[in-house]
Amino acid sequence: MQPTSKTPLPAYPATAKATYALWLVLLAAAGTFALTMGVRQTMGLYLSSVNTSTGLGVANISLAFAFGQLWWGLTQPFAGAIADRVGTARVLIAGMVLIAIGTVITPLMTTTWGLILAIGVLAAGGAGMAGPSVLMAASTRMVPAARRGMATGIVNAGGSFGQFALAPVAMGLTASLGWAASMQWMGVLVLLALPAAWILKGNSNAIAAAAASASGVAVLSARQALARAVATPSYGLLAAGFMVCGFHIAFLATHLPGVIESCGMPPAIAGWALALIGLFNIVGSLAMGWAVGRWRMKSLLSLLYAARGLAVLAFVLAPKTPAVVLVFAAVMGVTFLSTVPPTAGLVAKMFGPANMAMLFGVLMLAHQIGGFFGAFLGGQVFQATGSYDWVWYVDIALAAGAALIHLPIREARPARLAAV
Repeated sequence: MQPTSKTPLPAYPATAKATYALWLVLLAAAGTFALTMGVRQTMGLYLSSVNTSTGLGVANISLAFAFGQLWWGLTQPFAGAIADRVGTARVLIAGMVLIAIGTVITPLMTTTWGLILAIGVLAAGGAGMAGPSVLMAASTRMVPAARRGMATGIVNAGGSFGQFALAPVAMGLTASLGWAASMQWMGVLVLLALPAAWILKGNSNAIAAAAASASGVAVLSARQALARAVATPSYGLLAAGFMVCGFHIAFLATHLPGVIESCGMPPAIAGWALALIGLFNIVGSLAMGWAVGRWRMKSLLSLLYAARGLAVLAFVLAPKTPAVVLVFAAVMGVTFLSTVPPTAGLVAKMFGPANMAMLFGVLMLAHQIGGFFGAFLGGQVFQATGSYDWVWYVDIALAAGAALIHLPIREARPARLAAV
């Protein structure tokens, strides 16, 4: 029955309505991230098959994956700035469609430039548009300030769950349909997130403008906000640390299957290793979302990077057996994307929710510059030496540097912004 002026609407307590709305937003954002990140992070499972099919060599195919890492980051500041102004929904829809197109046409590409177009431009660009900068900003905008830490942790855990759930799906599809059809079906799966775009519609600047109208304080433009962020030393340190994070993640996502294959283990171990990284990152993301509201975020980031370095060092020294690989994957999973909630939290704490998507998108660009080198150097070093050892050594050194570089960060809001 349609409600009329005489038909009373159901009376729900205000707290129940707020709780329902909160969880609907988090489900939409986490579900979208699960599909986009899950499809993107399982692409490494197809690297060997693409190489066999095209004969292009691991180094050339790694270049396409590396370009995808860079392009995924490059799209995020622009996607974030557009979402801040014209709305989240339009950006998310465009991103999902591009992921689907790029993933579906990848098996049809037979040249390095074709793979760069499909994997590196279309699929990666779409994943950037429907990626963490836009999703984290939408969540930050739509939930109370006291719950933002846990909200970003839940959204981040969604991406990890996608990796955990879709890695076995990709393996099963490959076993039953072949790698080409498997990759194409993975692209189609992303479109299941389209309804979430309607729930996450809206933009940060409209809300900021309404608040400004009430307070009489002008809203910073994107250019002004970026200029103030770049002039803030803590923002630069945060970007440098996030670049190291990108190196770690891209190297593991792209080359961990190759590391396992070079040790003489079956491909199934690679699939389960990627799945375990996703599963345990759910735990790490939720724990980090909880911890963000209780401890200094810069200290949490230093702890995460130090833990990564120690885990990689232990893996390098340990005998390479399936059990060691799976334990290593689980440990790395706890820290894999757990850097996102405190990093996003620091951006929101220093600069506020207005222009959040754009400012966090710039950090994601730094993250993906590191990701480019992680994916690219992995292939180059392996092709030149027949081993990934030197990449692991660089990884350990970078983790130690990132652990130290976060300590000088000031969490207090910059004085100039506080005054504004």
